[in-house]
Amino acid sequence: MAEVPEDAFKWTAPPERVNEPLTLEIEFREGLPVAVNGERMDMVSLITMLNRVVGMHGFGRVDHIENRVVGFKSREVYEAPAALTLIEAHRDLEKLIYTPLEYRFKKIVDQTWTDLVYNGLWHEPLREELDGLIKSMNKWVNGVVRVKVFGGLTILGRESPYASYSKELVDYVGGWYPSEEEARGFVRMHVLHSLTAHRARHRA
Repeated sequence: MAEVPEDAFKWTAPPERVNEPLTLEIEFREGLPVAVNGERMDMVSLITMLNRVVGMHGFGRVDHIENRVVGFKSREVYEAPAALTLIEAHRDLEKLIYTPLEYRFKKIVDQTWTDLVYNGLWHEPLREELDGLIKSMNKWVNGVVRVKVFGGLTILGRESPYASYSKELVDYVGGWYPSEEEARGFVRMHVLHSLTAHRARHRA
């Protein structure tokens, strides 16, 4: 139950001492961050800057129990303001762009890739094959994500030329809605697998 002493942290301020929120717009091109608040910069400069400004606003600490490869658990404490910010912004942009099937599958791909690298299997052929898939899927991850940092991180908005979202389509006033007949047909088809299985298992 011991708390991590404050002097263990070098990059991040205590969240309770943060007085002003920080708003950032992070631009991605083919999955890679290329600019912050409209200022384009190389990857090293971008990460260095985010580590500094995001950390100053109290976000980026990790304190968790880790399952080690060698067979036991350990408590690990990290500071990763830039990495955590970019991961959240990138994931939000993926959700805007990918189809539901792509988004669900990409989470499996990301977890598998992470496990391989964490376990030291960099030369595993599957890791190289996943790299190719990830690069191909990231081709569509272009756009800007606006975030607010104030102790934690909040997504404020996002935009992309490849967004699958359509305000006109989902608008509650003028959006697309099926006829009553179409709606009933869709509902029947949608639940048919589940309903058939449910009936088969509860006949008794």
